[in-house]
Amino acid sequence: MTLRSAVSFLTPLGGVSAPGPRTLDWFWLVGAGLGAAVGGIWLGAAHAWPRPLAAGVAVAADLALTGMLHFDGLLDSADGLLPPVSRARRLEIMSGPDVGAFAVGTGGAALLLRWAALWVLRPTVLLVAGLWCLSRSAMAFAARTQPYARDPEGGGLASAFAGRSRALPAVVGVAVAFGAACAWRPLAGAVSVIAAALAAGGVVVLARRRLGGYTGDVLGACGFMAETIGLLVAAARW
Repeated sequence: MTLRSAVSFLTPLGGVSAPGPRTLDWFWLVGAGLGAAVGGIWLGAAHAWPRPLAAGVAVAADLALTGMLHFDGLLDSADGLLPPVSRARRLEIMSGPDVGAFAVGTGGAALLLRWAALWVLRPTVLLVAGLWCLSRSAMAFAARTQPYARDPEGGGLASAFAGRSRALPAVVGVAVAFGAACAWRPLAGAVSVIAAALAAGGVVVLARRRLGGYTGDVLGACGFMAETIGLLVAAARW
């Protein structure tokens, strides 16, 4: 079942299920569900603790619900895409277990900014569900429209997505994301989703220029950066 494979790919839940191209069709729905769960935990935590602690609980809950997969993608992508090295060396770095200075700096800054944004925002399920839906939609759209940077025969988490396929489900996900975010606050929500989409696009463009396409780590970085920038824009003084 493609929904189960999407849950298995994007979370530690759902058991073992081999992903395929149709798995991408369900990314947006899994993202919306994850966002609703994180938003619900954030909202509940705010009733038990002050806002700074509630924000920390929400950040930790997101890491747990995703198995840190997307965060790991951000770290590997930072180490591979940011330093001035060859394409082959970038791919080698991203497949290795080591964590370098670029990963530490980027990952630490991203977690700090997410926590700070959640601290100043009033807890809400709609905004988080919308941004998390957008982030997974962006991941699916990137996998559908960009070439796979590694040899598909060599394996890799995202090798099953190699090849182009229909992008309509990702477009549906973007529409759902806009609807949820705008239901939170029309102007701020819409701008936050647009900013999140631009952030995801920036990661994809950088990966295309420096790797020739996407990898599983790039997809993770794409989603994580989309959520982070979306939260930062939502937390602005509107």
